[in-house]
Amino acid sequence: MVFANLRSFIHELEKMGELKRISVEVDPFLEIAEIADRMSKTHGPALLFENVKGASFPVLINAFGSYKRMQKALGYSSFDDIALRLESFLKIQPPKTFMDKLRMLGTLKTMSDFIPRKVKRAPCQEQVFESGRMLDMLPILTTWPKDGGPFITLPIVITKDPDTAVQNVGMYRMQKYDPTSTGMHWQYNKDGARHFDRYKNRNQRMEVAVALGGAPVATYAATAPLPPEVDEFIFAGFINSGPIEIVRAKTVDLMVPAESDFVLEGYVDPDELRTEGPFGDHTGFYSAADTYPVFHITCITCRNDAIYPATIVGKPPMEDCYMAKATERIFLPMIKMIIPEVVDMELPLEGVFHNCALITIKKQFPGQAKKVIHALWGLGQMSSTKYIAVFDDDLDLRDSSTVVWKMLNNVDPRRDLIFSEGPLDALDHSAPYPNFGGKMGIDATRKTREEGMGREWPEEIEMSPDIKALVDSRWRTYGF
Repeated sequence: MVFANLRSFIHELEKMGELKRISVEVDPFLEIAEIADRMSKTHGPALLFENVKGASFPVLINAFGSYKRMQKALGYSSFDDIALRLESFLKIQPPKTFMDKLRMLGTLKTMSDFIPRKVKRAPCQEQVFESGRMLDMLPILTTWPKDGGPFITLPIVITKDPDTAVQNVGMYRMQKYDPTSTGMHWQYNKDGARHFDRYKNRNQRMEVAVALGGAPVATYAATAPLPPEVDEFIFAGFINSGPIEIVRAKTVDLMVPAESDFVLEGYVDPDELRTEGPFGDHTGFYSAADTYPVFHITCITCRNDAIYPATIVGKPPMEDCYMAKATERIFLPMIKMIIPEVVDMELPLEGVFHNCALITIKKQFPGQAKKVIHALWGLGQMSSTKYIAVFDDDLDLRDSSTVVWKMLNNVDPRRDLIFSEGPLDALDHSAPYPNFGGKMGIDATRKTREEGMGREWPEEIEMSPDIKALVDSRWRTYGF
């Protein structure tokens, strides 16, 4: 099922029994966050706060906070189904025969359906505010006691490359400073920061639009690790199997999702920086205050029935973990296309995205696991991964007990560990310097003599198949 906007998604969650409405007054200062954190830790439902203190709009939180809800948000029963579709497109070959060309026409037509559709009128512009204390009307949450202030946590941040005019969409937290300005937390390796640097070199203001809510798939697309020149709204259309509708913003030359609940329009001045943070982050620790660009809001538009979407991050598991799991499964085919021996990947929730990656490979030659580790450290966002452990392909990476058993028993520290250094996630507080520090690769595969194994690798214990079948057939007779 495709959800055009947040209202239709909420309606479906309610039908599924996956939404709880809270009608009593709640405070956006810490109280909502504490309720949502308890729901996250107990695998509870999405929460719709209908009576938020000091605000005119309800708050939706924890909407993506389970595998079931995250899959429903994207319109699939499994993340792997999206991955299979993506893999089929990645494997398109040039046509060799006339029939191949005819089939290719159908494929090209399907791909053209993913391109965003421009409209002139949109629900996100039913109300327009161009003056006053604009941000004060939004129920922006303060989520942890030592946060630097309230933060917008699910923004779809839209910028444009001044050289190519290609838009980029990302998700970067935004601290509210006052009624008309926020911080813009562009980390050094994000496309928004790349655009900002180009405007700064030109000494030009940078127009920015921030969408909140709308189609769930648009929110997810803002988090996706796509190549710089790939349009996130096209990717959202691919997942949707149909185009996202977009409309020109009222006061800036940017296209925004037409079904958004809110759109914040304004600019970033290239010469202005301000302290942002601290912020209770997805690592489970506070990220330190630092200087970031300032977003000045000149206009806010919204739907008549707008709902403010929010999330909180902290010690896992949290809502963002399920968004990351979607990315892990959906983008696995792209990794396998570049590193074909990779069979599977698991990013443990406790690794908070960048700290740990578990990989299985089809091992065929000595040193292959170490080759894969180095290759992964050279890939996009994987370059920030602190620990990479590689196993043989007969291991189920979701079986955490067996993963730990193999890790502890298959690894000789002197022979099988790789120590390196390089870029790390900006939020890694253990690193000696911001964005840079040590990394470790672990070869947990079965070793050969060429890899320094001076004796035969032992055979793993396994019961014979006929005995397994016998016990299966007699299981009930044992009284179990």
